[in-house]
Amino acid sequence: MSKIGFIGLGIMGRPMAGHLLDAGHELVTVKRDKPLDQALADKGMQELANPKAVAEQSEIIITMVPDTPDVEQVLFGEDGVVHGLQKDALVIDMSSIAPMPTQEFARRIEEAGGEYVDAPVSGGEGGAINAALTIMVGATEKGFERAKPVLEVMGKTITRIGGHGAGQTCKVANQIVVALTIEAVAEGLLFASKAGADVEKVRESLLGGLAQSKILDVHGERMIKRTFDPGFKIKLHQKDLNLALEGARTLNLSLPGTANAQQLFQACAANGGADWDHSGILRALEKLADHEVSK
Repeated sequence: MSKIGFIGLGIMGRPMAGHLLDAGHELVTVKRDKPLDQALADKGMQELANPKAVAEQSEIIITMVPDTPDVEQVLFGEDGVVHGLQKDALVIDMSSIAPMPTQEFARRIEEAGGEYVDAPVSGGEGGAINAALTIMVGATEKGFERAKPVLEVMGKTITRIGGHGAGQTCKVANQIVVALTIEAVAEGLLFASKAGADVEKVRESLLGGLAQSKILDVHGERMIKRTFDPGFKIKLHQKDLNLALEGARTLNLSLPGTANAQQLFQACAANGGADWDHSGILRALEKLADHEVSK
């Protein structure tokens, strides 16, 4: 078993850390303003002053924070991980951030004597709770083999996409597909509702045909029941689509569907919905249609 520093105990990070504790690993984290989650404390997780102190006591450091600047601050800021990094320590970033800075972060960690792995995840809160995440890995073959036993505690499908940054590139592609599929499900249910059909029966029928998807299953149900408490917040999906659109500009690539989904998310945010679940994109479409989907 390993001594692991886990930095980032949000909606996803809390259950992920819990699985590592259940597997017998020792975990430390950075002390925050609010108290440590009681379930994690009861399992033995300890708090330390800063990321440097976490790194000094850890063979493996996992980061699960919101955005590229957050990862940079945790790793390289004042009292950051790099200042306390043990020789040959493994740094696994499971955040969803930009691919190009990821490559630079990997270079700097390796220069400091560590091994870097980018391993963003998909599966949402449910996947984190059930240890069923899809994990997309960018690493050397050696780094991947070192990280895999730890990743297997938190996820079900673990794939090395390629070298540093490749995991993040895959995650951006994932977020494009997820956003456009959520939008498609919302448009389909809105159309059915406006036409007077029973949307529950429409969803049930679609789940048996070519339109079947996990998003139609999970998020379609959220839309019908109007349960928009976040499993994955709109503002975080906006961040991911920004990465996609910025990357597209660099690649001289047009992503019109992605741009449209981003505008719908922005409409939600402008109406107080930045913290809604991303299935809340339905609400932007409802506003345009002057019609609310109902059972």
